[in-house]
Amino acid sequence: MKQRAAIGHLAAAGTYIIFGVNIVFCRDITTESGVAPIVLFAMRAFFSGILFWLLSLVMPRERVERKDLLKLFGAAVIGIFLPQLTFLNAIARTTPVDLSIITTITPILTMFFAALFLREPITWKKAGGVLLSFVGVVWVILQSDAHGGGALATTPLGIVYCVLNCTIFALYLGTCRPLMKRYSVVTSMKWIFLFSFLLSVPFTLRPLTATDFGAVSGELWWKIAFLIFFATFVAYFLLPVGQAHIRPTLVSMYGYLQPIIAIAIAIVTGGDQLTWTKLVAALLVFVGVWVVSTSKKAENQKEESPIRME
Repeated sequence: MKQRAAIGHLAAAGTYIIFGVNIVFCRDITTESGVAPIVLFAMRAFFSGILFWLLSLVMPRERVERKDLLKLFGAAVIGIFLPQLTFLNAIARTTPVDLSIITTITPILTMFFAALFLREPITWKKAGGVLLSFVGVVWVILQSDAHGGGALATTPLGIVYCVLNCTIFALYLGTCRPLMKRYSVVTSMKWIFLFSFLLSVPFTLRPLTATDFGAVSGELWWKIAFLIFFATFVAYFLLPVGQAHIRPTLVSMYGYLQPIIAIAIAIVTGGDQLTWTKLVAALLVFVGVWVVSTSKKAENQKEESPIRME
């Protein structure tokens, strides 16, 4: 059991570390490349889908029940298509700091969705851990000097996209754990990405023909390659592993790593400075994750109310 939990923690942490780097790269791509968000999403879904289908050829064949194909389609809608599309639109319309602050609501929403749909109890300890990490990540963001945004300012539409992104992805984390446990990562992801790409096709044709790919710089192509391989294929290989091994609220709390990683990159590149307040704030994030990970497990509380304060 401890080994399975350790795998889940490592997978969730790896996913959100990649997503943290992705925040930095995505902003450059969406604001400088001239590639529309829906086209960028279609590229991610298409190439990552191909990688998962190729990988499935060397894996043991797994039959998916017809009723579960519909569930996998739903997972594609709320786990890939809508979250990625709203994220790409949000990051082009918000500053990195504002985006990071708004996304801190994801673990809170996930906790409630998991309680509602999966009967995962909400205890005082779990709620306290989520709140502790929430305070820590907001503090570390506000203490950051990397408020960069240049000429970019946060727009009301950008905030709407941010909130939609958090809510939809929290719904995915809070409802799809049983499905991720039923099938292997490769099997579930190959279908989810296939459905995601098919969903994008009707919206992609016109923007695709209007895109001048020749004007995209070599540096941005490298960032797009990172986006496709690491931030999509690798990250969405790791995420279902985390979902299958640890609880949804705990998986989502690793999302607090995203702004920390983004700020760490700013520090390394000279755009920010490391201070004691940032270290303390980051420590609060990790302590909060530890508190939630040690809270009483839902598996031991099946006879109790799904939302219980203790």
